[in-house]
Amino acid sequence: MDPLDLGPATTTLRALVASVPDDRLTASTPCTEYSVGDLVDHIGGLAVAFTGAARKEQVPGSEQGGTGDASRLEPGWRDRIDRSLVELAEAWRDPAAYEGETVAGPVEMSGAEAAAVALNEVVVHGWDLATALERPYAARDEDVAACLAFAEPFSTPEAAEFRGDAFGTVLPVAADAQPLVRLLALLGRRA
Repeated sequence: MDPLDLGPATTTLRALVASVPDDRLTASTPCTEYSVGDLVDHIGGLAVAFTGAARKEQVPGSEQGGTGDASRLEPGWRDRIDRSLVELAEAWRDPAAYEGETVAGPVEMSGAEAAAVALNEVVVHGWDLATALERPYAARDEDVAACLAFAEPFSTPEAAEFRGDAFGTVLPVAADAQPLVRLLALLGRRA
């Protein structure tokens, strides 16, 4: 697998995180279990966990997975998450990140799979956050294509038992729907 460039997607997400006003932290998001604050905390956690996965380093505290909890947002959380997203993109530029097996949170996977999951998390949660903040969102075609390649195998009726609660119910979309709309529908989101 050629290395994925998470830089553009993390740059978009960094700008969205930086723009979150304090008075919107309790607002709802397309992730029905998350408020904006919970989603932002989840984004910070996934950035750290998938940076650790790229570097083949165990991240203390990541065993519980990427749960989001707005009460953990400390003063300066915007700067911390910004740095974590920069580190995430940088970590996946190293070809060694794609070699062998790694762990992200409690899940073992190949380095290439972890990179795909990381990109999917950044792109989809970028859309989630933009939607919650009522801002426009755009993702690069190649990023959406990589995310579709990751999500499609989990979106067939035969794969329903493997979806777990990480993905919502697959939603129907028009055959000519834009790729981002198709991706979101595969993950239970209506664009």
